[in-house]
Amino acid sequence: MMSPLNRRVAAATVAALLSVPVLCAAQTQSDPADNLPTATPIKHVILIIGENRTFDEVFGTYKPREGQHVWNLRSEGILNADGSPGPNFYKAQQWLATDTSGYSIHPGKTAPYAALEAISTSGTPASAPFTSAAAAQAVEPALPADYYPYLADGGSGLPSGTTIDPRFPGELPNGPFDITHYLSYDDYAGSPVHRFFQMWQQLDCNVAVATTGNPSGCQNDLFAWVEASTGAGSNGKPQPAGYDQPGHHEGPVAMGMYNAAQGDFPYFTRLANEYAVSDNYHQAVMGGTGANHLAIGYGTTIYYADANGNPATPPANQIENPDPQPGTNNFYSQDGYGGGSYVECADPAQPGVAAVRGYLSQLPYKVFNSGDCAPNAYYIVNNYNPGYLGNGQPAPLGPTDFTIPPSTQPNLGLLLSRGGVSWHYYGEGWNGGAETGEKSSYCNICNPFLYSTQIMTNPALRSNLEGIRDLYGDIRQGTLPAVSIVKPDGFLDGHPASSKGELLEGFARKIIDMIKANPSLWKDTAIMITADEGGGYYDSGYVQPIDFFGDGTRIPMIVVSPYSRHVGVVHTYDDHVSFDKFVEANWKVGTISRWSRDNLPDPVASREDPYVPRNSPAIGDMMDMFHFDHERDGDRD
Repeated sequence: MMSPLNRRVAAATVAALLSVPVLCAAQTQSDPADNLPTATPIKHVILIIGENRTFDEVFGTYKPREGQHVWNLRSEGILNADGSPGPNFYKAQQWLATDTSGYSIHPGKTAPYAALEAISTSGTPASAPFTSAAAAQAVEPALPADYYPYLADGGSGLPSGTTIDPRFPGELPNGPFDITHYLSYDDYAGSPVHRFFQMWQQLDCNVAVATTGNPSGCQNDLFAWVEASTGAGSNGKPQPAGYDQPGHHEGPVAMGMYNAAQGDFPYFTRLANEYAVSDNYHQAVMGGTGANHLAIGYGTTIYYADANGNPATPPANQIENPDPQPGTNNFYSQDGYGGGSYVECADPAQPGVAAVRGYLSQLPYKVFNSGDCAPNAYYIVNNYNPGYLGNGQPAPLGPTDFTIPPSTQPNLGLLLSRGGVSWHYYGEGWNGGAETGEKSSYCNICNPFLYSTQIMTNPALRSNLEGIRDLYGDIRQGTLPAVSIVKPDGFLDGHPASSKGELLEGFARKIIDMIKANPSLWKDTAIMITADEGGGYYDSGYVQPIDFFGDGTRIPMIVVSPYSRHVGVVHTYDDHVSFDKFVEANWKVGTISRWSRDNLPDPVASREDPYVPRNSPAIGDMMDMFHFDHERDGDRD
C-alpha cells in the first residue's frame, strides 16, 4: 500500500504532468523560421538520428588534424591504425563472471577470456534487401544515385539457420577487433544485444575502483559475457538446452569495430575532418531505440499511464525481471521484446532496481532526480509500440500488444509549439499517417510524438509529423522549419544486421548536399548527425551516471554548418538531451518540464581532464560545437 507521503508525491507529479496547457490551433501556428529571434546565427537545426553505433565502433582509429586530441581506441593504444592490437590492448579485455542469485550491475568476475568465442550471425541477412540497384531505387527515395548498389550487395550468403558466422575465425584475441579484417565495409554484420539491464551490466560499474579520471568506476569489461550469458533476453521462457555453446547466444560481435584510418566510414570521416565532431556525446538511456528517442522528445523516458495520464501498473509479462532464472548463470527471468520493458524504479524491492540504485547512492555526487522515478510509476526502458497510430487513433492495448499507453507528459514538440517555434518530425516511410512506408520500413517506435496525447489528438499539431519527401520539398522551397528531427527508414538507418553504416552515410549526404545547394538555407543551418544508441557495441569512453536510466556509452555526433567548419574534436560531456538544451537556448523557450534532464547545468571541466564534469551530473548544450564569433570563410559552396 502506498504511504500518505508517497500518495502526495505521486499526486503532485501527476498534477504537474497534467498542467501542460492544451494547445488550440491558433497556438500551433509559427512564424517562418528565418523571422524567429535566436541566440545564435542558427535559424534551422536538423537532427539526423541513425542507429546503433558507438563512437569507437565508427571512429576508433580516427586521427584528428595536427594539434587536436581524440579519445578513442587508437589514442589509448588499444588498437593500432591498421586495426591490430596495440600496446595497451589489455585495457579493453573482457571478463567472465558469475551471477546466479540476484541481478548485479557488478557481478563477480572470475577470469579474463582466454580468447573471444566464435562470432554468431546475430541477425545478419543472407542476402541484400534488393536484387539490383534499379530495384532499390524504385522503392527507396533517400539515397544519392551512386549509393543504390549498396542496397543490392553485402549479404552473408550463408544458408538459412546458420548460427556461427564462418567469415570470422573461431577465436579472436580478447579485445576489440577490426571487422573489416574479415568482412568488406559493404557487408552486413551482426547486431549485438542492446537492452537496459544488459547495458548496465556490460559497463560493470563499481565505485570501489573509481579514480579521479573515472569517478563512475565503470570498467566496460563485460560486453562479451553479457552477450553469452543472457543475450537479447528470454521473454520469460526457460533457458534453452546447451545455451552455453556458441551459436545459442549472440557471441562477442559487440567487440567488433570499423577502421576509419583504413577507409571505413569515409563520408563521416570527411565531415569530422572538415567540421565538428564530439568524442564525448552519449546515449541518454541504457538500452535500445525506443527509450533513447523518447529521451530526445521528452528529456527523459515516460511511464505506463491510465486513461487519465496517471501512473498505472502494466501487465505482469511486461515488467522487467533481470534476476537470473534458477540454476542459470545470469539468464534473466523476464526480459525481451515480447516480455518485460517497464521498471518501477522508485521501489528498491522490484527486481534489478536495488542494484542500480545502490550503486548510484555510492557515487561521489548526488544523481539527478527531480521527478523521475515517481512512486508507483513504471517507466519504459526498451522498445514498445507507441500509444497512437499515425492517423491519431489510439493503438490497441493489452498484455500481448506491447504498446505504451498514450502519454500526457510534456515534450519538445509541445514546448516549441507553445513558443511559436516551427518544428517537424520527418520519418522516412511516413505516408500521411498510414505508416506503410517503403516496404513497411517506417520506424514507429522512433517517433517520440506518436506517444503524445496532446499532439496526436490535435490535427494541427499532428501535421508536424511528415515524411522524407516532405523534407526534400521543404528544403527545395525554402520552407524548412526551425527545428527538424529526421529519421531514416529501416534500410538506411545504419542499424547493424538490417542496414549498413555506408547507407546511413548516403542518407545524410543527400540531405547535406541539398542544404548546401540552397545558399539561403546553408548560411544559417546546422545539421547534426548521431545514432540513437550504441547498439551494444564496445566503447572505451567515460560514462557519467546521471540518473537511474543512464547515461550509456558514447555515440557519434557530427555537426555540419558554416559555423562548425574547422572546429574539430569537441570534448564537452553531452548526451541526447543536449540537443534539447541547444534548441531551448537558441530559441529561448525554457525547458520541457521541471524534471527533464534539460534542467541540468552545463559541465565544468578541468583543463587537465575535459571529459569528466566536475559538477556532475551535468550535460552541455552543444554550443561549443560552433564558432559563432568567426566569419564563414570558405563556406559559400
